[in-house]
Amino acid sequence: GDGTTTATVLAHAIFKEGLRNITAGANPIEVKRGMDKACEAIIAELKNLSREVKDKKEIAQVATISANSDEKIGALIADAMEKVGKDGVITVEEAKSINDELNVVEGMQFDRGYLSPYFITNADKMTVELSNPYILLFDKKITSLKDLLPILEQIQKTGKALLIIAEDIEGE
Repeated sequence: GDGTTTATVLAHAIFKEGLRNITAGANPIEVKRGMDKACEAIIAELKNLSREVKDKKEIAQVATISANSDEKIGALIADAMEKVGKDGVITVEEAKSINDELNVVEGMQFDRGYLSPYFITNADKMTVELSNPYILLFDKKITSLKDLLPILEQIQKTGKALLIIAEDIEGE
Protein backbone atom coordinates (compact mmCIF):
# COMPACT_ATOMS: atom_id res chain seq x y z
CA GLY A 1 0.00 0.00 0.00
CA ASP A 2 0.95 3.63 0.35
CA GLY A 3 1.86 3.42 4.04
CA THR A 4 -0.93 5.58 5.46
CA THR A 5 -2.22 2.85 7.77
CA THR A 6 1.29 2.03 8.98
CA ALA A 7 2.03 5.71 9.60
CA THR A 8 -1.23 6.14 11.52
CA VAL A 9 -0.61 3.08 13.72
CA LEU A 10 2.97 4.18 14.46
CA ALA A 11 1.94 7.76 15.25
CA HIS A 12 -0.78 6.52 17.62
CA ALA A 13 1.62 4.17 19.40
CA ILE A 14 4.28 6.89 19.78
CA PHE A 15 1.73 9.38 21.13
CA LYS A 16 0.16 6.83 23.51
CA GLU A 17 3.49 5.72 24.97
CA GLY A 18 4.77 9.28 25.24
CA LEU A 19 1.65 10.37 27.11
CA ARG A 20 1.86 7.30 29.38
CA ASN A 21 5.48 8.13 30.27
CA ILE A 22 4.76 11.80 30.94
CA THR A 23 1.77 10.87 33.11
CA ALA A 24 4.05 8.51 35.05
CA GLY A 25 6.37 11.44 35.81
CA ALA A 26 8.93 11.39 32.99
CA ASN A 27 10.48 14.67 31.87
CA PRO A 28 8.47 15.85 28.81
CA ILE A 29 11.62 17.23 27.14
CA GLU A 30 13.38 13.88 27.47
CA VAL A 31 10.29 12.08 26.17
CA LYS A 32 10.29 14.42 23.16
CA ARG A 33 13.99 13.70 22.52
CA GLY A 34 13.26 9.98 22.73
CA MET A 35 10.36 10.37 20.30
CA ASP A 36 12.63 12.23 17.87
CA LYS A 37 15.20 9.41 18.01
CA ALA A 38 12.46 6.80 17.58
CA CYS A 39 11.03 8.69 14.60
CA GLU A 40 14.46 8.81 12.95
CA ALA A 41 14.87 5.05 13.46
CA ILE A 42 11.36 4.34 12.16
CA ILE A 43 11.89 6.49 9.06
CA ALA A 44 15.20 4.77 8.33
CA GLU A 45 13.61 1.33 8.66
CA LEU A 46 10.61 2.29 6.54
CA LYS A 47 13.00 3.48 3.83
CA ASN A 48 14.71 0.08 3.97
CA LEU A 49 11.38 -1.74 3.68
CA SER A 50 9.90 0.46 0.97
CA ARG A 51 10.35 0.07 -2.74
CA GLU A 52 9.66 2.41 -5.62
CA VAL A 53 6.74 1.59 -7.89
CA LYS A 54 8.01 0.91 -11.38
CA ASP A 55 5.07 1.00 -13.76
CA LYS A 56 1.50 2.11 -14.28
CA LYS A 57 0.11 -1.20 -13.01
CA GLU A 58 1.90 -0.89 -9.66
CA ILE A 59 0.86 2.76 -9.33
CA ALA A 60 -2.76 1.70 -9.94
CA GLN A 61 -2.47 -1.00 -7.26
CA VAL A 62 -1.17 1.44 -4.63
CA ALA A 63 -3.68 4.12 -5.65
CA THR A 64 -6.53 1.60 -5.48
CA ILE A 65 -5.59 0.66 -1.91
CA SER A 66 -5.43 4.36 -0.97
CA ALA A 67 -8.85 4.91 -2.58
CA ASN A 68 -10.54 2.31 -0.35
CA SER A 69 -10.20 -0.41 -3.02
CA ASP A 70 -11.90 1.68 -5.72
CA GLU A 71 -10.23 0.32 -8.87
CA LYS A 72 -11.70 3.02 -11.10
CA ILE A 73 -10.14 5.78 -8.99
CA GLY A 74 -6.88 3.82 -8.78
CA ALA A 75 -6.74 3.57 -12.58
CA LEU A 76 -7.56 7.27 -12.95
CA ILE A 77 -4.72 8.22 -10.59
CA ALA A 78 -2.34 5.91 -12.46
CA ASP A 79 -3.36 7.61 -15.74
CA ALA A 80 -2.72 11.01 -14.18
CA MET A 81 0.70 9.92 -12.88
CA GLU A 82 1.62 8.54 -16.28
CA LYS A 83 0.64 11.80 -18.00
CA VAL A 84 2.33 14.28 -15.65
CA GLY A 85 5.39 12.22 -14.72
CA LYS A 86 6.95 11.75 -11.31
CA ASP A 87 7.71 15.46 -10.92
CA GLY A 88 4.29 16.63 -12.10
CA VAL A 89 1.51 17.98 -9.92
CA ILE A 90 -1.86 16.29 -9.51
CA THR A 91 -4.76 18.26 -8.07
CA VAL A 92 -7.95 16.49 -6.99
CA GLU A 93 -11.07 18.63 -6.95
CA GLU A 94 -14.68 17.99 -6.07
CA ALA A 95 -16.88 18.03 -9.15
CA LYS A 96 -20.49 19.03 -9.60
CA SER A 97 -21.23 15.90 -11.65
CA ILE A 98 -21.17 12.21 -10.77
CA ASN A 99 -18.50 11.39 -13.36
CA ASP A 100 -14.81 11.12 -12.56
CA GLU A 101 -12.61 12.76 -15.16
CA LEU A 102 -8.99 13.58 -15.80
CA ASN A 103 -7.98 16.95 -17.24
CA VAL A 104 -4.33 17.56 -18.03
CA VAL A 105 -3.31 21.21 -18.09
CA GLU A 106 0.00 22.14 -19.67
CA GLY A 107 1.96 25.02 -18.21
CA MET A 108 1.65 26.76 -14.88
CA GLN A 109 -1.25 27.37 -12.54
CA PHE A 110 -1.38 30.17 -10.01
CA ASP A 111 -3.24 30.04 -6.71
CA ARG A 112 -3.57 33.81 -6.64
CA GLY A 113 -4.32 36.41 -9.23
CA TYR A 114 -3.15 39.97 -9.59
CA LEU A 115 -1.89 41.82 -6.55
CA SER A 116 -4.30 44.73 -6.77
CA PRO A 117 -7.69 45.29 -8.43
CA TYR A 118 -6.20 48.52 -9.81
CA PHE A 119 -4.35 46.36 -12.37
CA ILE A 120 -7.65 45.45 -14.07
CA THR A 121 -7.76 46.78 -17.62
CA ASN A 122 -11.07 45.19 -18.67
CA ALA A 123 -13.67 45.83 -15.99
CA ASP A 124 -16.39 43.86 -17.83
CA LYS A 125 -14.37 40.64 -17.76
CA MET A 126 -12.41 41.53 -14.59
CA THR A 127 -9.16 40.73 -16.40
CA VAL A 128 -5.80 42.30 -16.96
CA GLU A 129 -5.03 42.51 -20.67
CA LEU A 130 -1.51 43.48 -21.72
CA SER A 131 -0.30 43.84 -25.29
CA ASN A 132 3.10 42.25 -25.92
CA PRO A 133 4.49 42.91 -22.41
CA TYR A 134 7.87 42.05 -21.01
CA ILE A 135 7.51 39.11 -18.63
CA LEU A 136 9.66 38.77 -15.51
CA LEU A 137 9.54 35.35 -13.83
CA PHE A 138 10.85 35.45 -10.28
CA ASP A 139 10.96 32.15 -8.37
CA LYS A 140 11.21 33.74 -4.93
CA LYS A 141 9.37 36.26 -2.81
CA ILE A 142 10.06 39.85 -3.86
CA THR A 143 10.85 41.73 -0.66
CA SER A 144 12.49 44.84 -2.09
CA LEU A 145 12.24 46.58 -5.43
CA LYS A 146 15.82 47.78 -4.96
CA ASP A 147 17.17 44.62 -6.63
CA LEU A 148 14.74 44.97 -9.53
CA LEU A 149 15.27 48.70 -10.05
CA PRO A 150 17.79 48.40 -12.93
CA ILE A 151 15.42 46.12 -14.87
CA LEU A 152 12.42 48.33 -14.13
CA GLU A 153 14.28 51.42 -15.34
CA GLN A 154 15.27 49.72 -18.61
CA ILE A 155 11.71 48.57 -19.26
CA GLN A 156 10.29 52.00 -18.43
CA LYS A 157 12.47 53.52 -21.16
CA THR A 158 10.82 51.24 -23.75
CA GLY A 159 7.30 52.28 -22.76
CA LYS A 160 6.14 48.65 -22.83
CA ALA A 161 4.13 46.94 -20.11
CA LEU A 162 5.75 44.57 -17.62
CA LEU A 163 4.12 41.45 -16.21
CA ILE A 164 5.82 40.21 -13.03
CA ILE A 165 5.13 36.64 -11.96
CA ALA A 166 6.55 35.90 -8.51
CA GLU A 167 6.00 33.57 -5.58
CA ASP A 168 4.88 36.55 -3.49
CA ILE A 169 5.48 40.26 -3.03
CA GLU A 170 5.77 42.00 0.30
CA GLY A 171 6.77 45.42 1.51
CA GLU A 172 6.86 48.23 -1.01
